[in-house]
Amino acid sequence: MIDWLDDSTLSFPPSSRALGPDSDAPGLLAAGGDLRPARLRAAYSQGIFPWYGPGQPPLWWAPDPRMVLQTANFKLSRSLRKTLSHFVRSADCEIRVDSALPDVLAACAEAPREGQSGTWILPEMQAAYLAWAQQDGCVHSIETWMGGELVGGLYGVNLGRMFFGESMFMRRSDASKIALAALICLCRSHGITWIDCQQNTRHLASMGAAEVPRTAFEAHLAQACPQAAPAAWHYHPALWTQLGGSFADEC
Repeated sequence: MIDWLDDSTLSFPPSSRALGPDSDAPGLLAAGGDLRPARLRAAYSQGIFPWYGPGQPPLWWAPDPRMVLQTANFKLSRSLRKTLSHFVRSADCEIRVDSALPDVLAACAEAPREGQSGTWILPEMQAAYLAWAQQDGCVHSIETWMGGELVGGLYGVNLGRMFFGESMFMRRSDASKIALAALICLCRSHGITWIDCQQNTRHLASMGAAEVPRTAFEAHLAQACPQAAPAAWHYHPALWTQLGGSFADEC
């Protein structure tokens, strides 16, 4: 049995009580409660995240193992490097941060997770992340713009020196990968070494993400989350040099 949360407390059960790999819902830890910013912060700082569908109560997850993209291990494929080189040189292409968070949330809600149908980013969840962003700026969108149009991006949560990736979308080829590459540059410049990817997908694995034991993930959070968060999130084209190689000459 999983624990049922109520609105009177922000505490979560220990992650060791999450359902195991032989269950129908491996990683499921608790159900119920609300999505207020204080609860979301408490959850993320412990490696717990909400994920549920229409007609369900909030479901809280702490999977083991955990998919993580260590920023030093990001794989920039030859094809993506070529795409980025063109993007960087194009006057009508740019990365923006937090300029259209509601639009990014809505677009991600239209893009189901790999191997799944439907959306898990319900209207109440979009509202919760927007409220959290407005309250203390923990939620960020990394946006790919071409010709004045939002064509791809991602959003996630920053606590201290940790970034929790939530979802991505694209309306043009590689637009979400461009946003991820920009996030890598931002994280490297801010001293953020791990990006939480929650669950294993082939797409993320192809870009360098790998599974780590839940105990290792929680140990990293205990060290990274209490640190001071970056003072500001904005993107300057010079950050592309964080990818190394030819970008140092192009930016």
